[in-house]
Amino acid sequence: MRKKVTVVGSGNVGATAAHWIAAKELADVVLLDVVEGVPQGKGLDLAEAMPIEKRDVKITGTNDYADTANSDVVVITAGIARKPGMSRDDLLNTNYKIMSDVVAKVVAASPNTIIIVVSNPLDAMAQAAFRQAGLPRERVIGMAGVLDSARFRTFIAEELNVSVENVTAFVLGGHGDTMVPLPRYSTVAGIPITELIAPDRLEAMVQRTRDGGAEIVKFLKTGSAYYAPSAAAVEMVEAILKDKKKIVPCAAYLQGEYGINGLYVGVPCKLGAGGIEQIIQIKLTGDEQAALQRSADSVKELCTVIGAL
Repeated sequence: MRKKVTVVGSGNVGATAAHWIAAKELADVVLLDVVEGVPQGKGLDLAEAMPIEKRDVKITGTNDYADTANSDVVVITAGIARKPGMSRDDLLNTNYKIMSDVVAKVVAASPNTIIIVVSNPLDAMAQAAFRQAGLPRERVIGMAGVLDSARFRTFIAEELNVSVENVTAFVLGGHGDTMVPLPRYSTVAGIPITELIAPDRLEAMVQRTRDGGAEIVKFLKTGSAYYAPSAAAVEMVEAILKDKKKIVPCAAYLQGEYGINGLYVGVPCKLGAGGIEQIIQIKLTGDEQAALQRSADSVKELCTVIGAL
């Protein structure tokens, strides 16, 4: 029997995530959205691509959570983008209500599922999902570090003109301006990038990583990134469905790790069939720990606004 993955939200990120899952033949896919016709149309279009791609995957587009029952993994991309005149707090509170509603319905239909949150602001929405879900922390995970690390790896590979396969990178902390890229733990074929890239160039790449989403928004003008965010979520889905025990940076609910308690913050995690199977604690310098704490404080501020602590 094939695995089943539900993607909530059939916008660019959600629909592209469904595409990656189907293309990799990882699982049957349910694409759900509140807008009638959109998930059905995109789901049918994607299903009709499967004979061409030679992939045996069932794809269902729906507005009904009953169709999501017994999902092994649920990827949540639902939420609204900030509109002109809307304050940050208004956006936060609106997306908090959407997340709470989605999670309640998802868990009712699939009580044994693992939830991957992609909606922004990422860390606060993961916190909201965890509170609503009533699931163990291992089964509610935020997608941020995989994306941020991929962006950092892209810039490193371009800078050194090497294969992206040779590059590993770690980015910790919240998803946004306060993220903490760690050059010390980032390597090319095992060689620390601090040995290969001048400090000023490295700092510019770190800053470009922090601004990664904004750089794409600036180009697109009326939209935001979706290829890399959806691919990042699907890397996590694959690690869980295949029980890969893969270590990737994820937003996880910390209970004292890294000196942080009761917050979702990006840290290295081992992903397998149980969701987060281990939080890896690496040694940080004083400056790195301080930067991670500042990032956690920023997440806490957002969570306070929506009452998700």
